[in-house]
Amino acid sequence: MEALQISPSRITSPRLTENSIFNSFGGVRQVGFASLLTRNIKNQSFCANKTRSYNKGGFITRSSSSAQDKEVEDGLLLDTQRDISGSVIGFHLIPHSVSETQGNDANGGVQLSEEIGTSDKASTRTVHNVVFVTSEAAPYSKTGGLGDVCGSLPIALAARGHRVMVVSPRYLRGNPSDKQFSNAVELEERAKIYCFGAEQEVGFFHEYRAGVDWVFVDHPSYHRPGTPYGDTFGAFGDNQFRFTLLCHAACEAPLVLPLGGFNYGEKCLFLANDWHAGLVPVLLAAKYRPYGVYKDARSLVVIHNLAHQGVDPAVTYSNFGLPQGWYKALEWVFPTWARTHALDPGEAVNVLKSAIVTADRIVTVSQGYSWEITTPEGGYGLNELLSSRKIVISGITNGIDGNEWDPSTDEHLPCHYSVHDLSAKVQCKIALQKELGLPVRSDCPLIGFIGRLDYQKGVDIILTGIPELLQDDVQFVMLGSGEKQYEDWMRQLEEVYKDKFRGWVGFNVPISHRITAGCDILVMPSRFEPCGLNQLYAMRYGTIPVVHSTGGLRDTVQTFDPYAKEGSGEGTGWAFSPLSKESLLATLRIAVGTYKEHKPSWEGLMKRGMERDSSWDKAATQYEQVFEWAFIDPPYAG
Repeated sequence: MEALQISPSRITSPRLTENSIFNSFGGVRQVGFASLLTRNIKNQSFCANKTRSYNKGGFITRSSSSAQDKEVEDGLLLDTQRDISGSVIGFHLIPHSVSETQGNDANGGVQLSEEIGTSDKASTRTVHNVVFVTSEAAPYSKTGGLGDVCGSLPIALAARGHRVMVVSPRYLRGNPSDKQFSNAVELEERAKIYCFGAEQEVGFFHEYRAGVDWVFVDHPSYHRPGTPYGDTFGAFGDNQFRFTLLCHAACEAPLVLPLGGFNYGEKCLFLANDWHAGLVPVLLAAKYRPYGVYKDARSLVVIHNLAHQGVDPAVTYSNFGLPQGWYKALEWVFPTWARTHALDPGEAVNVLKSAIVTADRIVTVSQGYSWEITTPEGGYGLNELLSSRKIVISGITNGIDGNEWDPSTDEHLPCHYSVHDLSAKVQCKIALQKELGLPVRSDCPLIGFIGRLDYQKGVDIILTGIPELLQDDVQFVMLGSGEKQYEDWMRQLEEVYKDKFRGWVGFNVPISHRITAGCDILVMPSRFEPCGLNQLYAMRYGTIPVVHSTGGLRDTVQTFDPYAKEGSGEGTGWAFSPLSKESLLATLRIAVGTYKEHKPSWEGLMKRGMERDSSWDKAATQYEQVFEWAFIDPPYAG
């Protein structure tokens, strides 16, 4: 890898200045984890500040100016991108300087630096052509945290100078949600993909928003009611086909789509999110690199939830459009106890496993989860493979949208407050009690839960403990949908404890904001939680989280210690373990006691949580560090 280095500077002019020679550059070729060769080089580059705008006809225009032999003092460097014939097909932003540190934690995984600057967006760094491949991206499509990440992280990276594309299906459900795609314009370019024994043709729609190229793959298989993955009858039977198309189309998009007048080209960094995009690293290695395409590209697989791996019968391997010699990358054999009958060989293909094998780096959505997936309890059968690659695994905690989740401006709240003035939070609590029909008592601790009603979220622990908890002077509200047994259980509890319990079956965004602001305590007894967002929202709103000590919950919630820092206290909530009804109740009672009897300590908890930096800009700086590590070694070649 060639990395150019120059002293830092700041963009101050939109001029495009061509420089014939930079004598001060040092080119460094790095192999493995050490710099093995240093030499001086000359390079023809550009210093530029690029602008993109739309004229009245809807076409993208770019403006720049140039001057020969002028000393560069400010700006980014642009290096020309050429095809195999030598023709210029675009430009690539080159770093002024790169400063990176990499260390290993005690478990052998990669420890990211928490001291990277996050506020100076104009500071010089290596910039990349980044391509996110995802099954959902908010606000266009969303079922959970994956949609939030792929709707926010690309914008944060684009704000830091990267050229970013997000490739996702164009879901049309025949309902008002289709309006989310109304600003996307159909492109002339189409891609023909060979998979599932035939040639498939897909189209592309494009919207440029918030500095990001949002590209939507269009195909009839994405046009149906339901969620991106299924409907009321279960998961769609053709999901393997739908997401195989997505992966092939995502690999073609940087090559064929002239977004903003220039293709992204071959030197891209692909971020494949979960199993739905897991074929991307395999396709780069098996379909493109043998023919000299994407030889300088790199790929990251981002694991949001290892429980979903894209496993199908082994006979479906031919559907992927891969060479026969790559079967081993996807091969998966179920252990004996997991097979359906005595004669079942247990042979299958596992898409996420193939991504873990072939990706250049592996990222999880929290540091704790990056360790948990290497254990038998959290690895879902992939723990040994992940342990063998733990040197390239990094954990980066998700951020939250500070504009959407801000108690001082939230449009869903009846009153606004901030870390500097908490007086209106009690008004939000009173308004919530009135809305839900609970007795209005500002002094009564109000405990909340927001999430899916299923086994993973520990809902059974909550519901079995509520009869005992409600013997105390507390109120409890739950919002969520999921398994019918838990929904019915919530309804029954509401009938029994009419003055203390409310259960809202379903999901409602305004209500979720008002519960987050109005409650005093938010409980999250998840059995496993790769990252978790509700605890971050709660702390942002001055609501104290009580969580099971697992995954991202353990990383983000620091247990309260009233004696730390010479009695001023530290911590933002409580993390309990083991996961049991008794442990949950004991921790909740400690929190309730602190709320009632130690108001100064409680206010300190609230303020520390509200001051915590959970921005996407912080996460983006850590992703940039992983990007640099990805380009140190050669790409996977099989």
